Amino acid sequence: MRTWLTLCAVAALGLVDMAPAAAAGPAPCVEVEVNGERAPSFPCLTQKLQPANAGKPARPDSGLAAEAIAQRPSNQLGLYNEAATTHRMGNTFGTSVYPQRPASPAPGAPVIPRAQP
Repeated sequence: MRTWLTLCAVAALGLVDMAPAAAAGPAPCVEVEVNGERAPSFPCLTQKLQPANAGKPARPDSGLAAEAIAQRPSNQLGLYNEAATTHRMGNTFGTSVYPQRPASPAPGAPVIPRAQP
């Protein structure tokens, strides 16, 4: 019986050596469990998360559309702009909710009176 198990083990080792060295996919990440806590291999996981074309240089204009929006000035995005608000409110900025307006001029008398017919 023992010789039969030994022969099976030797045959299995021979089959393992005959297996192709490189499988179709990348090598799996190894997780170690110590005292019930799992410790994954972070370098391996990081490598798996990298894009497939990480070795190739990316095009310089291949950024996200959100990056272009985030780099625009705040007044183009319709956001608060302190300089524009200070200009619009005048000297009442921070003291009143109503913008500064010049006093309306008093109605003046006509320069040339109309002739009576």
